[in-house]
Amino acid sequence: MSPQHPSFSTRPSRTSPDAARVSGSLTSYVNSDFVAAANRLGGREARKKIVVYVEGYDDVLFWSSLLRPLENEHYYFEVMLPSQTSLGKGKKVAIANNLGPRLGKYMIACVDADYDYLLQGATPTSQYVCGSPYIFHTIAYSIESFRCYAPALHNVCVMATLNDTRLFDFEEFLGEFSRIVFPLFAWNVWAYRYGHHSRFSLQDFFKVVALNDFELRKAPQALNDLRRRVNVKIDRLHHLFPEGRKTYKPLCEELRRLGVTPETAYMYMRGHDVLDGVVAPLVTAVCERLRRQRENEIRRLARHQVQMQNELSGYQHAIAAPIDMLRKHTGYTTAPQFERIEEQIRNFLKQIDNESLPQNSKSRSEAEDFELHKAE
Repeated sequence: MSPQHPSFSTRPSRTSPDAARVSGSLTSYVNSDFVAAANRLGGREARKKIVVYVEGYDDVLFWSSLLRPLENEHYYFEVMLPSQTSLGKGKKVAIANNLGPRLGKYMIACVDADYDYLLQGATPTSQYVCGSPYIFHTIAYSIESFRCYAPALHNVCVMATLNDTRLFDFEEFLGEFSRIVFPLFAWNVWAYRYGHHSRFSLQDFFKVVALNDFELRKAPQALNDLRRRVNVKIDRLHHLFPEGRKTYKPLCEELRRLGVTPETAYMYMRGHDVLDGVVAPLVTAVCERLRRQRENEIRRLARHQVQMQNELSGYQHAIAAPIDMLRKHTGYTTAPQFERIEEQIRNFLKQIDNESLPQNSKSRSEAEDFELHKAE
């Protein structure tokens, strides 16, 4: 697949397949040097463009929102998808397809960390993501993880129901949820680091920690049931992986050094699992109670039937689906992981000014080595 030309329109092409192949072969030569040359055409005083490749449509908004406030009088960012000739998306599309050696000061990639950040180079992809100065990642598992950021969830409920009553402490619940699952989460990272993920996969982990049939009034019981399931699974893992006794505790200590605490483990679990299987049921249950509370208030205060129907109709048209608000909110900008990404980008811009970065990314041989392993 060929990346988009950094200065061309992204409108659908009407060219023939042969022309598309020629275009693909030409755009394969577009690299950071090319963008730098295009920047020089604007004059010494003009702001320089930095092309940013991301994984998919949702990532465009997330990374744009993060990068835009960091622009200055010298640099601005243009966020785009990595392929002009297909609808392919995902991390491998964003950083593979020979894109690696073309990254540089004026062409970067921004991707979900997944487990690659926590694996710290244990796989070829992790080496590439953690080692390149031109690849930035979410630190948390993915952009979906930020939508689960506990301090922002009350405002999500307000957005959905227009009711500011605090019925539920999301921070306390998700903090306790994380403390319970942290030991099992560490085992899951261990399985991926030491090549045992086929025997304890992300999906296996999620089946244990998902909050199925969650009811708000039974939240304490849900956590007790979760604790029981986690303990049972950990006992099985001790028997399944006896070799882990020497490496499990050092891994837990390393996770803490990387910023993963027992209270924040949910931010480093697979994002869409936490969103769909934990946070969405929580938020939906809280919003349902807040909505009923507001509707009962309208019924109680209405002076007559017509006023009640008008007020109820107006309220029901003004509220929104909780899941939609979960996917649209931006209350995660105060998350420590978000602030760390911002700091990394600021340092990157300073390094460009100080000429302390090489113009190009990895050597061709290193990039080709990644290409040989990218299917893993």
